[in-house]
Amino acid sequence: MIVSRPFVLALGAALLLSGCASAPVRPLEINLVALNDFHGNLEPSKYTYTPPGSTQPRTIQAGGIDVLKGALDTFRKDDPDLLFVAAGDLVGASPAASSMFADEPSIEALNRMGLVASSLGNHEFDQGPKELLRQQHGGCDSPRPAKACRFSPDFKGAGFTYLAANVVDAQTGKTLVPGWRIVDVKGVKVGLIGAVLHDLASVTIASSIKGLAIEDEAASINAVLPAMRAQGAQVFVVLIHEGGFADQPYDKADCDTLHGPIVAITKKLDPAIRLVISGHSHTGYLCKVDGKVVTQADAYGHLLSRIRLTLDPATKAVQDIQVRNVVMAPDAFQPDASLSAYLADVRAKSRAELAKPVARVQGALSRKENPAGESALGGVIADAAVAATRDQGAQIGFMNPGGIRKDLEVGEGGVVSFGQAQAVLPFGNTLVVMDLTGAQLRRVLEQQWDRPASSDPSILAVSSSLTYDWDGTQPVGRRTANVKVDGKALDDNKVYRVVANNFLAEGGDNIPMFAKGTRRVETGLRDLDALIAYLQKHPEAGGMSFAAPQRIRKVR
Repeated sequence: MIVSRPFVLALGAALLLSGCASAPVRPLEINLVALNDFHGNLEPSKYTYTPPGSTQPRTIQAGGIDVLKGALDTFRKDDPDLLFVAAGDLVGASPAASSMFADEPSIEALNRMGLVASSLGNHEFDQGPKELLRQQHGGCDSPRPAKACRFSPDFKGAGFTYLAANVVDAQTGKTLVPGWRIVDVKGVKVGLIGAVLHDLASVTIASSIKGLAIEDEAASINAVLPAMRAQGAQVFVVLIHEGGFADQPYDKADCDTLHGPIVAITKKLDPAIRLVISGHSHTGYLCKVDGKVVTQADAYGHLLSRIRLTLDPATKAVQDIQVRNVVMAPDAFQPDASLSAYLADVRAKSRAELAKPVARVQGALSRKENPAGESALGGVIADAAVAATRDQGAQIGFMNPGGIRKDLEVGEGGVVSFGQAQAVLPFGNTLVVMDLTGAQLRRVLEQQWDRPASSDPSILAVSSSLTYDWDGTQPVGRRTANVKVDGKALDDNKVYRVVANNFLAEGGDNIPMFAKGTRRVETGLRDLDALIAYLQKHPEAGGMSFAAPQRIRKVR
């Protein structure tokens, strides 16, 4: 059979095209690394975890800015286009080495790590919107003039972008910071959307968010998607400062036990959103919720979340998400030399103040709560508040457990340094004295269970002058009983003088009854100074144990 030349050419072309069509096309990969709740922890801090394949917990000093940067450098060797993002509370409630300089060293350290964007967290609001925006944009015009621009005279602000789609000016409706940002990674437009917990008022001083409206997280996130698509966004990643808890290990991929506020939020998100990077609950998890991956990397730089998105090269649709939580152990990564030098500079500038001895006590104090919800350290802080405001008539003191950030550690001979004391109470809160009736006090105690985001109570620490029983099996509103002040039954009609920090006094921690107190005195006295003064006068307070009930008794 004679075959024409055109036929041969056509057949060859067809075979060539057929071969090209069958050649596999490699999927696109985008890698992210996520951090949350750093809280200005420039130095490594204690972290207890159970390593993979082991049943024995291990306690190490994890994190530190030089180790974090070393880890990121290692990850970037695998992918130079790696995207480093965060989910809020990068600063605030920070150790003294950062907070004494208005957290500027932490902002600069994150800049040097190459952070691209972060959601706002509740602690970014600690000093109010003016300071938040100064931390973003730089400058020295600060409500903390004694701290701002003291580490470096030309603070330039964050090189990364703070995002919050649900924080708006109540009058103008404009967002306080951008709600979203699009980043080009390997030719893919990745949309980053930020949000902070809707219940911001419960964990923030009221005056610091005055004039701002905090809108629903999921609705605000979904609402910006059309505008992002119009700008070309192809992949959507949520950075949100709200979280939950999981009953599985920090490194368990596709965990299915996640519970808490983040679950309901995630279920309401647009199907186009496949990845939610969360924060706030200081927990490590890698979970699935309605087909979406939800991650969190504990806190303080103890973990980094490594996230790999696999995309269809043609449509840019997300095909798969692989996640790992990596412990920032000191021996796992080579510390970055430049940040080690920077950390040494911070230490040198802060060492004298941090090392200054402020008290000598009989032992350390733990913030660990007994089954009734009280801790030795919380009790001492509440007692210290009363002692500091006796001249204002204070009888009863309260302290919110979330405001106690570290155990009180002591040095040789029971010496407490300023740095150790400041690590316990880093917020700079001040004491407020007020009148509450016995009926209002009873309501304060009952409001410990009025927590919309959780069924668990947040038991306030109380001074030794107040005792009561509680029964979790009773209906809300009837869970406390046998309330006594100085050993006498609480009189609903009597007026009592109460002291609390300004966060609680403004109704924080979902205890709005405090905001109804009358004859209020804003003392201006810091809770930290009150604690230090109390420890100086009461060295026997050190070493106290509240393993058994002392002031609060849980009946059932």
